[in-house]
Formats: sequence, structure tokens, C-alpha cells
Amino acid sequence: MKLSVPVEFLHRIPKADLHVHLDGSLRLGTLIELAREQGVKLPAYTEKGLCQKVFKKKYASLAEYLNGFAYTDAVMQDRESVERIAYELGQDAIAENVRYMEVRFAPQLHANGLLSVEESIRAVVRGLQRAQREHNSSVLVRSGRDLEFHFGVIACAMRNFNRAMSPYYAALMATLSHLSKAEVVGIASLELAKVIVQLVQEEKLPVVGFDLAGEEAGYPAVDHAAAYEYVHRHFIRKTLHAGESYGPESIFQAITECHANRIGHGTYLFSAEHIKDRKVTDKPGYVEALANYLASARIGIEVCLTSNLQTLPEIKSIKNHPVREMIQRGLPVTICTDNRLVSHTTVTHEMELLVKQVDLTPKQLKNLVIAGFKSGFFPGDYREKNRFIRQVIDRYNALATEYNIPLF
Repeated sequence: MKLSVPVEFLHRIPKADLHVHLDGSLRLGTLIELAREQGVKLPAYTEKGLCQKVFKKKYASLAEYLNGFAYTDAVMQDRESVERIAYELGQDAIAENVRYMEVRFAPQLHANGLLSVEESIRAVVRGLQRAQREHNSSVLVRSGRDLEFHFGVIACAMRNFNRAMSPYYAALMATLSHLSKAEVVGIASLELAKVIVQLVQEEKLPVVGFDLAGEEAGYPAVDHAAAYEYVHRHFIRKTLHAGESYGPESIFQAITECHANRIGHGTYLFSAEHIKDRKVTDKPGYVEALANYLASARIGIEVCLTSNLQTLPEIKSIKNHPVREMIQRGLPVTICTDNRLVSHTTVTHEMELLVKQVDLTPKQLKNLVIAGFKSGFFPGDYREKNRFIRQVIDRYNALATEYNIPLF
């Protein structure tokens, strides 16, 4: 019998969002206001107009999906704007009962003559801390009737970049013009790795993870191995966009060359036909071994359903999305938004899509919710994280009882 879950229940339960990009999650009104103030040219200056021309419900290609980031990044070039956007994202997440989130962004995209890599990270932290303070000091939280909100920041390196993407990248490429592109991107990643380690050690900022984003095909993770080795040796957790637009080999490289603790998307995990290494003669066996390793090592998969439907034309619906097989195999799946603005979504909406399209048992639904918290790179110590997870479980159980939803 198909599990029936009211949307109100999905809204009220505590949720985690481990894969959400800051520059893909602005409020439309804020984008328009900041663009007017900063003289950034937009294709339209109304929310309806921008949705028609840029931030659509459906996109023709990944390139079209990414077009919107040129406008959002353009208004995120000063401390006040970045801090405001982070604060509003925290507010929006808290409003739908997200109680733990990891906000990722590429600091080097926002580095210029007025804003350093370090200060862009501090601005994101300050904005999220403001939202956190407002919620955690509320009467509901202080009385024990609601959970606290916690967050971490994930710094993204880019698999590939060009001079036009930011003044930082332009200056770096000019200075290192004698090196290959692979060497340049590797140096940029290592520089970012050193910055975040310093901020964590000296300022105790909640930068909890290091990520690798951008185009996969032709830009292998191994080019960034030195950066990942550096953060690995300094106890920073690792995640990579992998298997989003490339095959299982990308995921394999993420865990073998970059010590990945989690995988962003992992959509092509089971796609043996996408394996290109001629040395792999038993492709189904390769996929089976990889999936089993991820499951047994509890390497989380950050699944972003709406985003995948918008950018991967071969995935026609959630019914043929690999999330079903991931869950059946016992992989630690977490349901994430990716980009709240660009994909017009929330965690609640992503959970609703999953429940409606994939036959879940009550236990599987509960496990999915709890996995979001267990897989998180929580900024506190392990005992604090466990106490928080226990509170999440108790809250989930109480709401399940209220809505007459089985727990097992």
C-alpha cells in the first residue's frame, strides 16, 4: 500500500538541506532591488518577467539553467549584499522547518578589489548567524516547543573557470599564464583550501566542508587532489559534485583521489553505459562494487530531484530517477534543493515529489529525514551532534503520531 503523507506533515517535520547554493537561492525581489542599486542590468525588473526570461520552471539545457547565475553573482560583489542574501536564505529555510543546512558557495567568484575571499566567507557566516540568533532566541525554542537552527558553510572550488567569471580568476590566470589550465585550477583550489583551514583554525568559523563544483566532463577531480589532501589533513570534511553529468568513474575518482565524505548528485551512479575507461571490462561489476562501497562506507548522496529533472533531459520523471534504487540499496540518501530560486523549490517540495512518485515505506521516509542530519558536517562536537539528532528523532516521532503516520 502506497504511503500517504500530508504535505503539512512534510512541512512541519524538521529537515536538513545539505546541498544548497547561495547564489542559486536568492529571493527574486532582493535580486531586482540589488540590481537597481548596483546598476546591474537584468533582462527584466519584475519577478514575473525574470521568471519568463531567466528563472524558468523548465530549461532547454544545462547551459540555459546556468544563465541565471550570471545575474545573481553580479549582485554579490560586496559584503553587505552577500550578508543580506545569506540572512534571507537562513530565514527562508527556517520558515519551512529546515533545522540544519549547509550553504555552499564559491568565494573566489565574489573576490574583487572591494571584497576578499576571506571577507566573502565571513559575510555568509554573519548573515546565517543573524538568522540563527533570531530563531534560537524565540519563545518557541526557549520553551522547548521547537528545535534550534544550526548551519555550516561549504566552500566550493571550481573544476573550470575563465577570466570573465571574476577579477580573482582573471588575475590568477594572468599571473599563471605559463602554466596549463589543469595546473591553474589546481592552484586556485589549493589557495582556497588554505584560506578555509586558516579561518577555521584562527577564527573558529563554521566552514564545515570543501566542495568541487562546475562542469565535470573534461575537468577531472584529480586536478584538485592537492587541495583535497590539504583539507583532509586538517580535518575538513569533503564533498564533490560527481556523477551529475558524467559517469560512475567521476564518483570513483571523488572517493579515491579526494577522500569524499559525501557525493553531490551522484545521478549517474548506476549508469554502466557511461563508463569510458577501457580498462574496465566488467562494467556492471564496477557499478555494483562502487554502490556497495558507498553504502557500506556511509558516503552520503546529496540528491536534488527538481534540479536533475531540469538539467538532465534523459530523466523524464522522478519515477525513472535513480533515487529509487539508491534507497532500495540502503545508500544514505539526503533530499536537497540545490538552488531554491533557479529550481523554484524548497526541501518540503522536494520531499513531496519523492513521496508522491516513489513508493516508500514509513521506515524509509523516516530514515531519509534522519539521514539529512546524520550525514551533515555538523560544526559542533560529535556529542552535541548526537544530542541534536535525538531531538530531531523525537520531534519526528511526535509529529508522526499526531498525523497517524506509522514509524515502521
